[in-house]
Amino acid sequence: MGVAGGASRSACARSPFASSPFLRYKRAMQTQNPFLDEMAKLTQAAMGLAQAAGEEAKTALRAQSDRWAADLDLIRREEFEALKAEVASLRAQIAVLRSGAPQAGAPEPATDA
Repeated sequence: MGVAGGASRSACARSPFASSPFLRYKRAMQTQNPFLDEMAKLTQAAMGLAQAAGEEAKTALRAQSDRWAADLDLIRREEFEALKAEVASLRAQIAVLRSGAPQAGAPEPATDA
């Protein structure tokens, strides 16, 4: 039977700490206690359930916020940026038309000679 860390008993006996009280205590602590094993299993299962419940709550909250945003008829950032660029382009065209300067690509008015 190996000791802590996977070392064999003979390797442990060669170490300078082989006769230390700590090592004897550690060997004694390696015995199996069924009550402590069951408590550790229950604690681990409870932590797993708590983590799963947290993920489920996060998913539910995200779905509810998406429904709330859809009910408010909000738009996405990409749609807003596209509309903002289109409005800026239209404002530039209006400014050109108000100044009376000819637009690039627009037909020039016919002149009578």
